[in-house]
Amino acid sequence: MDITTVLSALDNPVRLDILSWLKAPAEHFPPQKEGAPEGGICVSHIREKAGLSQPTISLYLATLSRAGLVSSHRAGQWTYYRYERDTAQAFLGALAERL
Repeated sequence: MDITTVLSALDNPVRLDILSWLKAPAEHFPPQKEGAPEGGICVSHIREKAGLSQPTISLYLATLSRAGLVSSHRAGQWTYYRYERDTAQAFLGALAERL
């Protein structure tokens, strides 16, 4: 994990909101369709909550994914995103060591 990549991904208030929402999906999103991965949220629900265009949300999710903070799972025509707790914890540990 590259600390700089994660910090860059977190340097946007909407991406930070998305990460926070995905950390507690049951509090922020409706139940997902049958077949959705556990903890996964459909990109359309994320877009709707953020109130931004599909291309913008896709770009934001790609940035969070490159940083390892979220993972995606494709089920048919739907893509679901999930918070990656282990990566977030590893990032916080690595950051604490450097400060």
